[in-house]
Amino acid sequence: MGPENQSSVSEFLLMGLPMWPGQQRGFFTLFLGMYLTTVLGNLLIILLIRLDSRLHTPMYFFLSHLAFSDISLSSVTVPKLLKNMWTQQQSISYVGCIAQVYFFILFVGLDNFLLAAMAYDRYVAICHPLRYTTIMREGLCVLLVTVSWILSCGSALLNTLLLVRLMGPENQSSVSEFLLLGLPMRPGQQRGFFTLFLGMYLTTVLGNLLIILLIRLDSRLHTPMYFFLSHLAFSDISLSSVTVPKMLTNMQTRQQSISYVGCIAQVYFFILFGGLDNFLLAAMAYDRYVAICHPLHYTTIMKEGLCVLLVAVTWILSCVNALLHTLLLVRLSFCADNTIIHFFCDLTALLNLSCSDISLNNLVIFIEGGIFLFLPLGVVLGSYVRIMMIILRVPSTKRLFKAFSTCGSHLFVVSLYYGTLTSVDIFSSSWDSKDIIASVMYTVVTPMLNPFIYSLRNRDIKQAFQTCVNRVNIFKWQSLNPLTAVRSK
Repeated sequence: MGPENQSSVSEFLLMGLPMWPGQQRGFFTLFLGMYLTTVLGNLLIILLIRLDSRLHTPMYFFLSHLAFSDISLSSVTVPKLLKNMWTQQQSISYVGCIAQVYFFILFVGLDNFLLAAMAYDRYVAICHPLRYTTIMREGLCVLLVTVSWILSCGSALLNTLLLVRLMGPENQSSVSEFLLLGLPMRPGQQRGFFTLFLGMYLTTVLGNLLIILLIRLDSRLHTPMYFFLSHLAFSDISLSSVTVPKMLTNMQTRQQSISYVGCIAQVYFFILFGGLDNFLLAAMAYDRYVAICHPLHYTTIMKEGLCVLLVAVTWILSCVNALLHTLLLVRLSFCADNTIIHFFCDLTALLNLSCSDISLNNLVIFIEGGIFLFLPLGVVLGSYVRIMMIILRVPSTKRLFKAFSTCGSHLFVVSLYYGTLTSVDIFSSSWDSKDIIASVMYTVVTPMLNPFIYSLRNRDIKQAFQTCVNRVNIFKWQSLNPLTAVRSK
């Protein structure tokens, strides 16, 4: 992969602990014992919390995650230290050193946030004991742990990317910026396309924000399906915001450049929110499967804790997926050609520009990317196959209509998303105008259509919107007629 392009050294030397050569064996025994005590002791805590139902409380929930984080933090540094002591070799590879930095920052940050969450838990338990069970619900606890993971991953990623960039940016790439050719259009069509995409972007943001607002305000929409839908709406806003504002800026200013760091950041967040959409659609498909195939057990299966856990897992997997591809991309060199035949920094387009060996990148895309794409797709297809089998066992027009009204919106979104995504993946080698149009479909059009699909075919969303409009009208009427409002009270 050409490590000489990232740094003038391919490995580093770790000086280790300040000790005499004769003390090597004693220190090795001491640190081995401490490490085994750390691992076994924290594993015992996790096991006890899992097995004893009396420990299924918020405090011990946070404690189990803290124990896991402590095991991971020690495992990042101590095994390498022990190995160096045993073999008397002090070297660590460039990639190994960067990975150690990332995971060390990750688990230190996770420890930090978990200790803060445990302090808040103790505050609620002592200062608000009567409301402890209502405040520290399972959903809030899982949410706090999820936020801790996300913030820690983000902090570790940022510091790692800055470190890699500082370790000789001139050796990573001879270009400091890239040129985005944008959409295949004539100069006279610039203003028309700008107005069109600005309208589509504003519709995407406002429509999805409205969906999130309605779900938050209407208690009838506090169900698993709408919980997932609110996260999908947020992901759609973010996915469009990664690419469209930059495209609109380039159209307006007629400047096609994007900095190296900006391009890498765009790749990371595009993969992150694209993967998040992918996993959320799978979670929504599973929710529909449980609702139709196991209606009597729906409330016991799709509990708040499980829903938050599914969303947490989707965030973590998406962050890991985006991080892996971004770190592998940062290792590559870009020599002469810096023109990207696209309207945003796409991973495949950047790999085609690299003058380094990209065989590892392609291998990871093929294996890990295939798993992350086809695993959620398998969940979606499996869920709907099971739904169709249940419906066809006892054919009924009423039952078929109910199933379609329940799953129709989600099935349409899935078809639109995977249809355009598959066409891009299959025909992305040449990056001609057809591929760019397909990319526009799943980065701009699909996020814009989601609010319309779910609102036009969803009675609950319509009722929530009508209720919200009525509340606004009542508020306006009371503000315009304060004396009448007082008399009515």
